[in-house]
Amino acid sequence: MAQSNYLQLFIDEGREHVQNMNDRLLELEKNPVAIPIIEEVFRSAHTLKGMAAAMEFQDLATLTHAMENVLDVLRNETVIATSEMFDHIFHSVDVVEEMIDDIAEGGNGSKDIDPYLVQLKTLTSEGEEETAATIEKTQLFSYDEFEQTVLDQSIEQGYTPYEITITLDEATLLKAARVHMAFNVLGDYGEVIKASPPVEDLEEENFDYTFTIAFISKSSMEDLKAILYKVSEIASVHIEAIADRHIQREEKTQRKEENDAKSVTDKKDTKRTIKVNVERLDMLMNLFEEWIVDRGRLQRSAHELQNQALTETVERMSRISADLQTVILNMRMMPVENVFNRFPRMVRKVSKDLGKKVKMEIEGEKTELDRSIIDEIGDPLVHLLRNSLDHGIELPEERMAAGKNKEGTVRLNAYHSGNHVYIQVSDDGAGIDKEKLVKKAVKQRIITEEEAKTMTDAEKYHLLFSSGFSTAEEITDVSGRGVGLDVVRRTFESLGGVVTVDSKPGKGSVFSVQLPLTLSIIEVLLVQLENETYGIPISAITETAIIPEAAVYKTYNQEVIEFRGNVIPLLFLHDVFQVPSAHSSHSEPFHSVVIAQKGDRYAGLVVDAFIGHHEVVLKSLGYFLQDVFAISGATVIGDGEVALIIDTNALIK
Repeated sequence: MAQSNYLQLFIDEGREHVQNMNDRLLELEKNPVAIPIIEEVFRSAHTLKGMAAAMEFQDLATLTHAMENVLDVLRNETVIATSEMFDHIFHSVDVVEEMIDDIAEGGNGSKDIDPYLVQLKTLTSEGEEETAATIEKTQLFSYDEFEQTVLDQSIEQGYTPYEITITLDEATLLKAARVHMAFNVLGDYGEVIKASPPVEDLEEENFDYTFTIAFISKSSMEDLKAILYKVSEIASVHIEAIADRHIQREEKTQRKEENDAKSVTDKKDTKRTIKVNVERLDMLMNLFEEWIVDRGRLQRSAHELQNQALTETVERMSRISADLQTVILNMRMMPVENVFNRFPRMVRKVSKDLGKKVKMEIEGEKTELDRSIIDEIGDPLVHLLRNSLDHGIELPEERMAAGKNKEGTVRLNAYHSGNHVYIQVSDDGAGIDKEKLVKKAVKQRIITEEEAKTMTDAEKYHLLFSSGFSTAEEITDVSGRGVGLDVVRRTFESLGGVVTVDSKPGKGSVFSVQLPLTLSIIEVLLVQLENETYGIPISAITETAIIPEAAVYKTYNQEVIEFRGNVIPLLFLHDVFQVPSAHSSHSEPFHSVVIAQKGDRYAGLVVDAFIGHHEVVLKSLGYFLQDVFAISGATVIGDGEVALIIDTNALIK
């Protein structure tokens, strides 16, 4: 059965249920009595149990059944979940996820689940005892119409109706005498409405050591307890206000009605969807990319032939292909919440390990990115968040000494801007000490003391992304090995992204990541170097210009120009890519310059000529050419020629 056609469906839906349990449990931890949330987690566990049993994954079915029992105790409001209980439930969810991952990799999901079953059983034992007591109590006190009328009228007259459960010491010899004494002392402060067992059984000692009475009084619970404890051989007294329980039942009923109404509304708003294998989307994208290449060649042919009918047909094809491209790209777009939703669990665990109190806020989780980028950004974002937790957020006592709330905040935010998506990881922690960064970098020989003297604030912050650099005084499970932020920078730059840092000492830090919407089809400016054609991504270009040779200066053996009040370096691409040339481009009276930007850094890229703006399909150079300097890929342009795409991030240092 496990190898059936339903296996992939089981894996996909199983992961969805695991994620749903993680999300809802985090909400529940903030509000442990939210019955609708408990019921949603319960439904996920219940569904997962049924799916696992149907697919014959017995260990998975057994563990989810035990989780179901714990959630049932919470659902029945017999206990309120504690932090320790949440730790055990989260641990069990992690184990469930591991078992599903094992199944996805071809295993059978088997695991030694006995330790987890024991933990979960411990959580339910207290609840089962309280459940039994609650059931017994509910059966004992179901009031008839007359009794209910008396209780209601007593409330109107300023009395409070109580249910008082009294337990006698097991060494008591004259139980009836102690009951009589309890009734006597209470008689001065109110009136007994009902007793369980009935008064006749109490007088004849036909009960164990516990009895309950319905009692109306104007005295407080504390006063009544103090009165009863004066009677010798009373071991314990439990008092509950009947009105409070009545209100709780009404609130629970109201919550259920609201939840049911919301469920009906959600069903009405549900859109019809189908699940499509990702490989099919990739195949569709590849076919469309071939269409784009042939469209470009056809456009060039139509331009050369100057045939009116052909030109009109090509223009119509271009409009249709533009619409088709939008549809296909939208099909590949996924909300970043597919990555973001796994971070609250991680933040909860890491902050507890560090002994810190941290609240996580997520904004813009519906912002969409291409699936190929979504698949890559998870790990680097983990590094940024762990960095904020370890180095940014202070310990509770340190925050209070600085006049801050003892609970720190880590914020993860995503938003669109132009053809880019920005993701920000920020915190309200201690901020970054620039001078400490510089001293560490000099000590670790990443920079020299002379370089340190001329660095801007942005360059000092950027030292965090140097290979092997770390500010941690000691190595921990969270950080300190100097491999985190270097990996972050390289990963994001490989995706055509840029990482920047801003910080205010004592206020916090912001790590901002700029990413392209998609990596498959990009807009480039085609430029010429002798007989070769190169593409520069439009997203990296600030502007183009024709610069006279007289405007070029030389400083520190580097040719530079003035650009908007700043001095920026010139890079002659002839030299960078070693393009054979019959003459020196340095001696030309005018230079065609592309001003490229990376964060707050600029560089002028000198080319022979601008060809024009084109939409191209970016293709990888392949396994054997993956380390080519400053080239991110290639594309086929209209006449079948291959144009290399320049990686401006690698050029601007």
